[in-house]
Amino acid sequence: MVPVTRPDLFRDQPVLTGELVRLEQLTETVLPDYLTALADPEVRRLTGSHLPVDPAGAEQWLSSRSQQHDRADWAVLRRSDGAFLGEAVLNDYDPDNASANYRILLAGPQVFGRGYGTEVTRLVLDYALDVAGLHRVSLGVFDFNPRARRVYEKCGFQLEGRLRHALRGDGHWHDEMVMSVLSTDPRPAS
Repeated sequence: MVPVTRPDLFRDQPVLTGELVRLEQLTETVLPDYLTALADPEVRRLTGSHLPVDPAGAEQWLSSRSQQHDRADWAVLRRSDGAFLGEAVLNDYDPDNASANYRILLAGPQVFGRGYGTEVTRLVLDYALDVAGLHRVSLGVFDFNPRARRVYEKCGFQLEGRLRHALRGDGHWHDEMVMSVLSTDPRPAS
């Protein structure tokens, strides 16, 4: 596949739908649930967040997502009732190398372990590699989050390396594991 070179690759960000979730453009309509998720102690720990989130800044940021065509920001919604489950993002898009970074935030322990993260990751990878034409999608995951690492491996990500002592949290240094999947890699079936 020829590398993608369009700087506005994500201008027409699609809705992605699975059995459990629907991914829609992230907007300020999810602000109350978004702020609740970002304030959750376990979410903050898993994402390595140190500073509290400013509600006005978060609202402004959410309202600007549809104007950012070099990235894709999705709200993860439960299909059965539309409940906000988190966000999924393709960012750090490099058109010359047809690559982007992936990150996912689930809204808290009440939605962990239910298959949402796996389905969201598969939907985003299928879009990024098979539709948008990216060659490489990478991510970072902290060493204290083996559940997320298992999800990423299940979806086809491979360990590339380790950033030693990349995060200080809970009074300890933690490593960040760097993982990626290529468009030429086999991806496990759903």
